[in-house]
Amino acid sequence: MSKENKKNSSPRHLKRVAVLPSLVTLANALFGFAAIHFAARGMNEPHLLWLNKPELTFFAAAAWMIVLAMIADAMDGFVARKSGGTSDFGGQLDSLSDVISFGVAPAFLTLRVVESGLKEIFEPASPLFGSLPGKLLWLVAAMYVCCAALRLARFNVENSPDESSHLKFKGLPSPAAAGTIAALVLLYSDLVPELQKGSPAVAQFSSTVIIYILPFILAMVAILMVSTVPFTHVVNQYLKGRKPFGYVVLLVFLWLLIFWKPQLTLTIASLIYLASGLLPWLGQKFIKRKDIPSEPEEQSDDPCQ
Repeated sequence: MSKENKKNSSPRHLKRVAVLPSLVTLANALFGFAAIHFAARGMNEPHLLWLNKPELTFFAAAAWMIVLAMIADAMDGFVARKSGGTSDFGGQLDSLSDVISFGVAPAFLTLRVVESGLKEIFEPASPLFGSLPGKLLWLVAAMYVCCAALRLARFNVENSPDESSHLKFKGLPSPAAAGTIAALVLLYSDLVPELQKGSPAVAQFSSTVIIYILPFILAMVAILMVSTVPFTHVVNQYLKGRKPFGYVVLLVFLWLLIFWKPQLTLTIASLIYLASGLLPWLGQKFIKRKDIPSEPEEQSDDPCQ
């Protein structure tokens, strides 16, 4: 064996790591773990409030933990660049944390919320997971976890250090997928009790609709994560550098909406982001197929025809 081959085959030893970015990344993982913990408690105590806050059930607390994990995930890269601590170790740690916070936690939260909601609607005598709908729900959640892991592994392999290549994502980013689920759970936890005070019938209908669409949304975002549909990198494309004055006005308006009604604002923002990538992609596919000219029929040399 040559010296070069021996050098390449020798084990690599990690001697130094960037402390601050690693701590922020680990906070991401801990928020994901907390989301799983609160989702488990919410199943056993669906109407119990966390910290005695109005409408803050354990399911809502789990969703907020996912939102906090998204903030930590956005901050760790910024902290690493500012402190000069970007490394392969940080990238791998970030992906491992994302599997917990944006893979396992949203899937588990969806399982618990849907199971709890269906029990309240139908009050079944047998557990949900002993039935066919329960098994299908588990399969959807398992598919989401697998797609999140595949999405993150593909990103690690295809990721380029070139900043210009980070204006768009190939496939839905896992934080956006998890954020969509968290926003719907927050809307479910806030909207239904609020409607219950004025119109119980509307509250029951809204609760049923959200419970039924959650598994379909989970399956949709799972497929989008491993797709090739391009999605905009919001921070790099719209927030970095100098922008028109209207951007500042729009951001202020968005912040005011978040403070006024965060659950509804996050849900609308998540759905708009999904549509911003999916609809243009579908439009291009449809237009391309429509614009492809059909093959002309071969003309015969027979003058009698």
